[in-house]
Amino acid sequence: MNRNEGYEKELKFADVDLNTLRVRLLELSAEKQGPPTLEDNWIFDREGQLADSDRLLRLRLDGRGARITYKGPASFESTVKIRQEIETGVEDVEKARAIIEALGYQLVRRYQKWREDWLLGSIVISLDHTPIGDFAEFEGDGCETVAKRANLDLSKAEKRNYLQLYEEYLKEHPDAPLDMIFRE
Repeated sequence: MNRNEGYEKELKFADVDLNTLRVRLLELSAEKQGPPTLEDNWIFDREGQLADSDRLLRLRLDGRGARITYKGPASFESTVKIRQEIETGVEDVEKARAIIEALGYQLVRRYQKWREDWLLGSIVISLDHTPIGDFAEFEGDGCETVAKRANLDLSKAEKRNYLQLYEEYLKEHPDAPLDMIFRE
């Protein structure tokens, strides 16, 4: 597997105290990359074909614009998740969605999060506030070193993505909305 550009290496941690982590990131001289932005993620699939093969097709809208992303099946090196990721900007969200749907894919799930990005060297640290709790993601070569320096226990890294986490949440909270979105 080629782990150059086009692949993401990531660690995700659940139930993170974001305020404590912010303080630690400042102690480590990490740089905040701007204010938190609301991400609205639309997931498309065709009769479960992508989900069944651990792949994902996403259209994301946030404060920086819109992007379409393909993610391939995940593999793991210890607790670090590695997967192919192909992403590009989208000029017209409605036309992008029309193309996706014309290819036979349908919107199957939506999830939102408030994301605050930090940078320490080449590692991007994302502090995510979601409708089901707070998470931290460390992405890039050496993400495990930075996560340790941020006082996180690598053995507690979350292997599931947000969609899988929300499926588990729905089992425990059957009255929750079908999509992981903030209630308006």
